[in-house]
Amino acid sequence: MELSIQTPALLFPAVSLLMLAYTNKFLAIANLIRKLYSDYENNQHISLIAQISNLRRRLMLIRWMQVTGVASILTCVITMFLVYENYQLWAKILFAFSLLLMIVSLIISLVEIFLSAGALRLLLRDLEEKM
Repeated sequence: MELSIQTPALLFPAVSLLMLAYTNKFLAIANLIRKLYSDYENNQHISLIAQISNLRRRLMLIRWMQVTGVASILTCVITMFLVYENYQLWAKILFAFSLLLMIVSLIISLVEIFLSAGALRLLLRDLEEKM
């Protein structure tokens, strides 16, 4: 099978949308951390410590989602260069690696989604107990 330059280029729209979503998640968590920090400075609730720990894990996951997403697009660009230079074997290997990096990024994203849902579940449970 001959790899054309258009094949790796197909990932560009997907990766750019993913990176935008990852960045939005990062910014939302950063704002939430700032708010929790302010709340903790004012009230020093013990329940905030658990939330901060969860946010720290989510922040680390988002960072790795971004790293693997950027690495995926970078390897796609290198793949396109290798196709241009007619190094088909290396282009195929690198493109496969790029797809694996994208898969890793998406799996990390799923883990972060589950952590996020778990944090919201805890907040809802606390709210129900106070009612």
